[in-house]
Amino acid sequence: QVQLVESGGGLVQPGGSLRLSCAASGSFFSTYVMGWYRQAPGKQRELVAAITAGGSRNYAGSVKGRFTISRDNAKNTVYLQMNSLKPEDTAVYSCNANRRRDGVLYNYWGQGTQVTVSS
Repeated sequence: QVQLVESGGGLVQPGGSLRLSCAASGSFFSTYVMGWYRQAPGKQRELVAAITAGGSRNYAGSVKGRFTISRDNAKNTVYLQMNSLKPEDTAVYSCNANRRRDGVLYNYWGQGTQVTVSS
């Protein structure tokens, strides 16, 4: 079992920055693929960024060059640095941890943190 707790959301002006953190409890954090997803009102949840156990990263096209995902396995934490924020980045951001072992998918979600980009 893995528990995920996000922090760092808030209100920021367009062009500003925020750093989200997701602290994980439980075992084997370093073996999980960690991802950040977001859901805006009236829209489907979408993948923002993900980082594998080996450190490979992928990003949604809309955030590439502005957002950076990273992980600190010693602290069981994954981060999302968000720069040059736009109003369209406004959403609830949720952390996800998943891995597959012996044919079983282990998939966990945090409760989410609100990010609002507005002047």
